[in-house]
Amino acid sequence: MDSKNRNSLAALIPLVRGAQVVHGPVDGIMAYSFATAQADRVFDEIRNSSTDSIYIAGGAHPSARPGECLEYFDYVVIGEGEETLPELICSIDNGDRNPADVDGIAYKDGGRCVINGKRPPVDLDKYPPFSRDGLKGYIEISRGCPHNCGYCQTPRLFGHRMRHRSPEVVAGYAGMMRDVRFVSPNAFAYGSSGQGAEPDRVQALLEAIPDRCRIFFGTFPSEVRPEFVTTEMLELVKQYCHNTSLSLGAQSGSQGVLDGIGRGHTVEDVRYAVELCRDYDLTPIVDIIFGLPGETVADQQETLDLVGFVVDKGGRIHSHYFTPLPGTLLEYAVPSPVGKDVNRVMGRLALGGKVTGVWEAGVRR
Repeated sequence: MDSKNRNSLAALIPLVRGAQVVHGPVDGIMAYSFATAQADRVFDEIRNSSTDSIYIAGGAHPSARPGECLEYFDYVVIGEGEETLPELICSIDNGDRNPADVDGIAYKDGGRCVINGKRPPVDLDKYPPFSRDGLKGYIEISRGCPHNCGYCQTPRLFGHRMRHRSPEVVAGYAGMMRDVRFVSPNAFAYGSSGQGAEPDRVQALLEAIPDRCRIFFGTFPSEVRPEFVTTEMLELVKQYCHNTSLSLGAQSGSQGVLDGIGRGHTVEDVRYAVELCRDYDLTPIVDIIFGLPGETVADQQETLDLVGFVVDKGGRIHSHYFTPLPGTLLEYAVPSPVGKDVNRVMGRLALGGKVTGVWEAGVRR
């Protein structure tokens, strides 16, 4: 376990008999879950280890780059691990089945990367989000996304059809916590196909959670697509939830850039969502990405205009610099250079506490 994969391991530990959390390689079967940002550090850790271990990789980066990961790992679990990982570990541990016969994995055969058959999507209700008496994480309420944003790994990892945990199952795990936070690619899409909100189903979810819990919905570690922000949805947040902010995925203030990355909403959707948040006394925290492929100086100015609008409305910006991720439509795209105006404006706003994150390559704030 490390600071980035707690939620993944919390969901997998109860599925593997005798599983233990460790913070470095030990003898035995070692399972890792990691994203691209952690890949080099994980590879170095395994390269420099001297344990008697069988290494299994899973998560976003291994699923997209199994061949690369097999330079360091013995097996890669591709996609969802709830069914694949326990079966793979059981086959290794018992020796009664060739691990290479397990569906949903990649392995090396004579130096060649072999990828076995793909598994169907799992039914989330059949698997716990975390163990009842062990490591806890956030409650994953939805998986998959019907949208096709070019920079995003979610639909490639979990599919384009949204799946949801039922309110009853979510409530059972929420009852073990005081503060309840959720994992979802779009919290306001709960219970729906992802193309439009289903407020009745969201209300059923929120009503099912015990009254003693403090609910945080549509905020970290989830976000909300701006076109899903309606008066009906915000009424539910104010009635049932404790969050004072809402995390919105805008990504750009240029409609041309939004269309180019397949985002599927408009700049006006973002502005309307921000104004609605303020009407309901919720602080909008808006995600922005600079350096998207094909972004021009004019596009960046339009994004700065949106940033200024959000800040003027009392909101905050969470900024990112575009990083091509493996397995996405834009994995081979070249980031656009960021102009001086972006650095000047974003830097000033960051000093004032209105901006967090990064907006240029190689800079961490």
